[in-house]
Amino acid sequence: MHPPQRPSPPQSEHEGQDSGNPTDRRSFLASASSLGMLAGLGASYGTAGFYAARYLYPSKPREKAWMFLARLADVAVGGSLSYTTPAGERVTLARGGSTGTAEDFVALSSTCPHLGCQVHWEAQNQRFFCPCHNGAFDKSGKGISGPPGDAGQSLPRYPLRVEGGLLYIEVPTKSLEVADAAAQREGHDPCLDAGAPL
Repeated sequence: MHPPQRPSPPQSEHEGQDSGNPTDRRSFLASASSLGMLAGLGASYGTAGFYAARYLYPSKPREKAWMFLARLADVAVGGSLSYTTPAGERVTLARGGSTGTAEDFVALSSTCPHLGCQVHWEAQNQRFFCPCHNGAFDKSGKGISGPPGDAGQSLPRYPLRVEGGLLYIEVPTKSLEVADAAAQREGHDPCLDAGAPL
């Protein structure tokens, strides 16, 4: 004979949903951790893809404008002057002739392409010189000695024009950096800086 069976109590609606079964918790945690890993991989590969795309596609050309640089009479033959563009790039202008045309002048970036040191014009040697590693550039900006000469590097050149005895330079008006809020001050006009190079 079989022992008498007691009737089981009726189950409520919520009792079957959260029974505390360890396999349900394990499968939930496994699914959640898998989704978390997939989301992390997607974010990291997406970020890597974004930066790779920036290098594959060329950036937009920078806006340029013609700016007043100097009066021809203010720059002696063999002399030079420094200029800072609205974008913050430093330029060195040197005068080699006296015909009164733009061909008398050369305007080159003051930043050495080797490690970014500042170059200056040496009139006595007729060259641009970088003091960091004894790099030298000829009058046209081509590297002739030191690391820039060995690597065949040149200083970037800026276009010039002469109108009515005045010298103008074409320069970028915005920096290459997307945003450099820390370096820019609200309402700051770089032309009003005391001691700012021309």
